[in-house]
Amino acid sequence: MKDDVAKAVAALHTRDILLRISAHLARETEIQAALTTVADVVAEVLPHTHFDICLSDGPDWLVSYEVGIKTRWSRRRTRLGNSPLRALFSGELDHMICSNAMEDPRQTFSGATSEPIFNHALRSRVHVGMKVMGQLIGTLNISHSQVGLFDETSVEIAQHLADVLAPYFHALRLIERAQRDARERSMVKSREEGLRQGASRLTQALEQERQRIGMDLHDQTLADLTRILRQVGEQAQPLDRAALNDGLSACIRDLRRIIDEAVPSQLVLFGFAHAVEEHAIKAIGADACAVTVDDRTGGAIDRLDPTVRTALYRITQEAVNNAARHANASLVAIEMDHAPSGPLCISVRDNGIGMAHGGGARRSGLLHMETRARLILAELDIREDAGTCVTLTLTQDRGATTTGIGPLV
Repeated sequence: MKDDVAKAVAALHTRDILLRISAHLARETEIQAALTTVADVVAEVLPHTHFDICLSDGPDWLVSYEVGIKTRWSRRRTRLGNSPLRALFSGELDHMICSNAMEDPRQTFSGATSEPIFNHALRSRVHVGMKVMGQLIGTLNISHSQVGLFDETSVEIAQHLADVLAPYFHALRLIERAQRDARERSMVKSREEGLRQGASRLTQALEQERQRIGMDLHDQTLADLTRILRQVGEQAQPLDRAALNDGLSACIRDLRRIIDEAVPSQLVLFGFAHAVEEHAIKAIGADACAVTVDDRTGGAIDRLDPTVRTALYRITQEAVNNAARHANASLVAIEMDHAPSGPLCISVRDNGIGMAHGGGARRSGLLHMETRARLILAELDIREDAGTCVTLTLTQDRGATTTGIGPLV
């Protein structure tokens, strides 16, 4: 009789716990908040050091949400084959009790993501499946530092809890995925619009560049050639061959400058690093401002698609020009880096007065840099850091990347 009464009291208590959990969950719209709000109630029937749920995140991945102790399980996804819970997700087991998980081969096998078990002494563990419409969507996991705390009764209680929690967390997970997909669609749409606007601005910039080249040819080179032609055709005066030679040499220099600005011949002939260094020396000079160029890419930039490489050069060129014209700096450092299996990075730093004093011309140059970066799907970061630091990153799947650099002194 006493046993029957005890069971009835326990059943009523469990029912009360489940009703309270349902009431808590009804007020939450986010997974982490929902888990946090039921943690104390769960602790009344299953004391725990660590409480988490693990949900499927595609065919081969799991994602975890934790309460209390925060571990690597919730910081990043886990491959199913490396999870201490793989036996449950594979269907090999429908529940798991560990008297001491630190010594349980089901949880600490080679390659297992079991660091939190050891880092936080999660010895006693009980795991049960969370199902929705007969499909396993995840597991409920209760852990405690005390050895041998859980038994079959714990499994029964945990399963009751999992049955109540599963539909709520499944719905919240669907909402979370829908919100993430909406954000991604919005980002794609924004990126497409940015590319459209960027292409339009770059077209305008190219037209302005063509006009500038035409004006340079008309106002200087053409005028000089016309003057030389008049000198050659002047029959009354003897031909001054030295003056003629100087005039033609000046025209050739001007034409080379215009051509080099329009078509980066140094880039084609000698490679990216050499072209950048030559341009920096011409644009900045070595007297008033020190220039350093450090190439650690191993030629990675020169193996890129020529269009991408040219865009990277133009962006770097503009960053150098900005430093030369507006920074009033005593040092300009250009670094190129390409970590193994990582992105490719180009950075231009100066220890000058910063962007706030650059004026409209500098802002226009920055806009052109941003447009070119957007068109090759690169990331451009421009910030004030004891001067100005321009960092251009091209991810591995596009052929290039970046590194962080400290302030200049």
